[in-house]
Order: sequence, then C-alpha cells, then structure tokens
Amino acid sequence: MGCAGLLLTGGSSRRLGTDKATLLVRGERLVDRSSRLLGQVCDPVIEVGAGYGEGPSVRESPPGAGPLAALGAGASALAAEGFGGAALVLAVDLPGVDAALLAWLVEHPAPATVVPIVDGMPQTLCARYGRDALDAVPVLLATGERSLRALLAAVPVHEAQIDEWGSVASAAAFADVDTPEAAARAGIEWPG
Repeated sequence: MGCAGLLLTGGSSRRLGTDKATLLVRGERLVDRSSRLLGQVCDPVIEVGAGYGEGPSVRESPPGAGPLAALGAGASALAAEGFGGAALVLAVDLPGVDAALLAWLVEHPAPATVVPIVDGMPQTLCARYGRDALDAVPVLLATGERSLRALLAAVPVHEAQIDEWGSVASAAAFADVDTPEAAARAGIEWPG
C-alpha cells in the first residue's frame, strides 16, 4: 500500500499573525517545501487546509476544527481515492523537518501508529498513522472529540524515543513556528 502524505495547513496562526503556509524558508514557501518533502516519500500527498499549494487539497469541516478533524478529512479523501494504507501527517509549520526524518517514519517497522516523543511530548503532527487509527477518527469525531491525544489513547501506538529517531534528526527538527520569535529562530522570511 505504501504511505500517503497529509499536509496540515489549516491552523489559524493567531499568535503569528500571518498564514504559516505562506512563510518562506530559503525563498521557498513552507507549503511548497513541506509538499515537496512529503512527495519524496509518500504517494499520494494531500493538503488539508485552505489549498495554499498546487496539489490536491481538502478542507476539514468546519474549517479550523483542529488537527483531529483535519486528519479525518484527509483520511476520507484518501479513502475516496481507494487508498487503504497508512498516512504520514505533517504540520506545515515544522521547517526543521527534512526528508530523512519523513523517510524514517514511513519505513519504521512497527505495524502500529508511530509517534516520535520529544522531551516527553508526543509529536502528533509529525507522525505516521496506521490504517486502524485513520478508521478510528470518524468515531472519535462523532463523539465530539477534537484532540489527537484521544486518538493515541484509542489505538495501538509505537512511541519512538530519541534512541530511535535521533539517528536521523535532532529535537530541533520538531520545533514549530507559532510566534514571530520562533520564526526568527528558524530563519523564516515573511512573504513580500
């Protein structure tokens, strides 16, 4: 089956003040960079959000309903295409993620969902979700859940510690860009 890629671009960016997907890293928009990296290890790749990129996109309902709803929208789009495998989820605001980390997640031998753990925190927006997890999302959404942590509690999860992912990434790879200060630390440029 391989692994699909779901690029989440629907965050509200309240603290940052601009759409994260349009920010630039080394002259490339984050949405284009993230789509390109996902495309190196995943097929198909679908953006879940406002459709900033040039590839296929879907929107969570209602827009801005959070990452669990976004995962559900992406899983539904994959099912509509007849795709029945796992999905690699990547938030657009992770400029430190590279193809080596994404490939490591795709190729991880665990049959379950694989979530890197960084400083005790699950990195739910840079993780591989197994078919069982994708199938569980609509059930959780129907009960009013909005948290990816609820999904992790509902399905088998391999929590990958630094002794596993540390060979391909540093903890800094998982740093998100939520504030102007974080953007400056990551070398982010503002669109012209």
